Amino acid sequence: MHTRSPSTVDLNADVGESYGRWQVGDDDAMLALVTSANVACGFHAGDALTLRRTCAVAVSRGVAIGAQVSYRDLAGFGRRFVDMPAAELTAEVLYQLGALDGIARAAGGGVGYLKPHGALYHAVNRHEEQARAVVEAVLAYGGLPVLGLPGSLFLTLAAEAGLPTVGEGYADRAYLDDGSLVPRGEPGAVLADPAAAAAQAVRLAAAGEVRSLCVHGDSVGAAEIAAAVRAALVDAGMTVAAFA
Repeated sequence: MHTRSPSTVDLNADVGESYGRWQVGDDDAMLALVTSANVACGFHAGDALTLRRTCAVAVSRGVAIGAQVSYRDLAGFGRRFVDMPAAELTAEVLYQLGALDGIARAAGGGVGYLKPHGALYHAVNRHEEQARAVVEAVLAYGGLPVLGLPGSLFLTLAAEAGLPTVGEGYADRAYLDDGSLVPRGEPGAVLADPAAAAAQAVRLAAAGEVRSLCVHGDSVGAAEIAAAVRAALVDAGMTVAAFA
């Protein structure tokens, strides 16, 4: 994993997740606070117009654009595991990468990194076939930095393949003792208190194992949490800047 200066950290959020008449999160508010935007690619959320608008705002504000790739699971918001052949998963990740990059380029930007979403994010931490499939897609696209859980199989395989890797921490999610996230169905899995999320963000950044911190854009009060996290990082003497 690439190292970073202890005084610099990226702040990312999942955005572009609205679909048709269903509004998810406040992307405009989030894009005024974060330095990297994990933009949905249409498989778990996000329609074409939403993605175009999101990319345009990100470019106008100098926010780095990342492809938030997932299983093809609109009904489950990408939070259900899909057991699929490696070749199919590679093709589906390529499809999402290409679509979002085209939209981002039309807005004057481009995709600067990739982050798996939801169930795919968790699967590639331990599922070797799927982790390799996602890495293969990134390589086939020409290579991009990948964002993921520190110490995960996904980041290990990506680094072995020569891809830049970025360890990520979650400001608004509770952790288990083994470093994995508390499952969403369990009590206390999501940190809704901005002060608690901000304190956790500072602890994670200070530990030096992560270069990027995430706030989920679809959470209630996400903008307030992101504002508190950013302010706490700055107060702790850190520079908040994109890694890509």
